[in-house]
Amino acid sequence: MQSKTKETIIISLGGSLVAPNDIDIGFLKSFKHSLQKYLDKKRFFIIVGGGKITRIYQKALLEFGAKSSDRDWIGINITRLNAEIIKQMFVGNCYPDTITDPNKKVKTSKDIVVGAGWKPGWSTDYDAVLIAKNHGIKTIINLTNIDYVYDKNPSEFPGAQPLKEIDWKSFERIVGSKWLPGLSMPFDPRASKLAASLKLKVIMINGKKLERLEDFLNNKPFIGTTIQ
Repeated sequence: MQSKTKETIIISLGGSLVAPNDIDIGFLKSFKHSLQKYLDKKRFFIIVGGGKITRIYQKALLEFGAKSSDRDWIGINITRLNAEIIKQMFVGNCYPDTITDPNKKVKTSKDIVVGAGWKPGWSTDYDAVLIAKNHGIKTIINLTNIDYVYDKNPSEFPGAQPLKEIDWKSFERIVGSKWLPGLSMPFDPRASKLAASLKLKVIMINGKKLERLEDFLNNKPFIGTTIQ
């Protein structure tokens, strides 16, 4: 999915934005409106996460002794349900299949390609990094529900400092190196390690404030964190 005139960007879309409790139709309409402004000059891979509902199901499975891989699979299936909504939003502009294997190269003239979870052991953040690797894409926008990456967990440390820029080595010290099903981190530790080795740029933006996403896409100063 290469173009001489259109830049391709990956958006890792947090599932908690899509479905914080119920499906957030208001957010989804605003997200669609924001991206449609750029389809004349940009293409997007949108990789959809599972969000809060994933962790609810995974917690229930754990109560009954489910293995880690089983808990991962429930999350993967929820990301695929979320992806169906995103595809329908962009019908007409969207590649018809959900990408569930990030190693598969996509050839299409469509401006939107939607992906979801692949297999147990990592998150959709990791899938987004693999897609970047296999399509020669250098920028991932991680739409999440926080304004910045912080030097410590702000819910535990009131004095945690927001970071506008951070290098991968420093970021890995914050998030650690271990993946667990349902892990809630700014960016999956395994994905971070691979992104660092590929020298990718990851932009963390609060998806509840889509004007910040548009600022970034317009090459304007934006509120968020750049990891590179």
